[in-house]
Amino acid sequence: SVLRVCSQVFSLSLSLSGLCNNFGYVVMLSAAHDILKQQGSENTTQAVRKPQCTAPNSSSYDCNPVSTAAVLLADILPTLLIKLVAPFVVDAVPYGVRVLLCVLMAAVSFVLMSLSSAVWTSLLGVVFASVSAGLGELSFLSLTVFFSRDVVGAWGSGTGGAGVAGALSYSGLVQAGLSPRLTLQLMLVVPLGMLLSYFFLLASPPGFRQWTSRQPEYEAVSSADRQRLLDEEEEESGLLKFVVPLGLVYFAEYFINQGLMELLFFQHFFLSHAEQYRWYQTLYQVGVLLSRSSLCCVKIRRLWLLALLQGLNAAFLFLAVLYRFLPSAWLMLGIVLYEGLLGGAAYVNTFYFISKEVRPPHREFAMAAASVGDSLGIALAGLAAFPVHRYFCSL
Repeated sequence: SVLRVCSQVFSLSLSLSGLCNNFGYVVMLSAAHDILKQQGSENTTQAVRKPQCTAPNSSSYDCNPVSTAAVLLADILPTLLIKLVAPFVVDAVPYGVRVLLCVLMAAVSFVLMSLSSAVWTSLLGVVFASVSAGLGELSFLSLTVFFSRDVVGAWGSGTGGAGVAGALSYSGLVQAGLSPRLTLQLMLVVPLGMLLSYFFLLASPPGFRQWTSRQPEYEAVSSADRQRLLDEEEEESGLLKFVVPLGLVYFAEYFINQGLMELLFFQHFFLSHAEQYRWYQTLYQVGVLLSRSSLCCVKIRRLWLLALLQGLNAAFLFLAVLYRFLPSAWLMLGIVLYEGLLGGAAYVNTFYFISKEVRPPHREFAMAAASVGDSLGIALAGLAAFPVHRYFCSL
């Protein structure tokens, strides 16, 4: 049928769009430290430019002065604000306009970061990347309701691939000798890829209106309907049974990533502290990619089980930081891969079952509203990581 062919083409388009949409978010987390460090070094004397490793660290945990959660908050709070507000007002903005805004803001973020000569300019670039990712995610998730449920898996694969591609491409280009500024300028090809994949590869279903705010098949959801949709007691369509487990999973995993990973340093290992942290992040993204691409093979309806397992993971690693009983970085690398598998599975299964269980008139709003779960969990994890960092670094 026409819809089936459109869904297949849209799956490819959505996978590419998911990769491009989340690419900037991942790269900003990787690049912010380099850009800020370069800006800070411009105002220091040559004597201060000695490698940090030559100075003794007062903490037994080999801490950075500022927790890695600082950059995470700059990258997630604008996304969270977008996801909290946009589902209730974004109906007035056509999908074509939304995608153009995402492309524009992503391009501006790369330009600002690459040309920045001040800290505030770099942070503004991070904000643009965050807004682009947040608006893009809720828009593309809402768009999936006009196709078959299988396209949710394509979006999951694309966003999972963005983590691996973003981290590896940035690190690889810088390691090859390119400056962080030039690397970010080269990555302007990513917003262009989103533009091309959406407007030239996407095959719209019959009746889909690209540049108008209303779709004939799905009327606007009233305020009363939205409240019932968010009500936990509404058995058929309540969103909290999806949003809460997703938020808990992401709170636990980003508490690990930005609160505990930098403290889990193994001295007698062939990788340095920075290299260990880099591989932790890379293997986490590999795990996310694998599980977000697994919807065609396995579907997990018990989302609370994933939240419980990720919570146990965070508790175990917190105790590992406190008592230092992990024997080797190899075990830690395996745990991080498992952590990514749980997080990716929670994400893709959440939106698959929303598309399956929520009634058609409410699906578009439900997909957009539920996307706040992971962002809220990440933001809370970033806030929680600060006191943990301060406590352990004072020991």
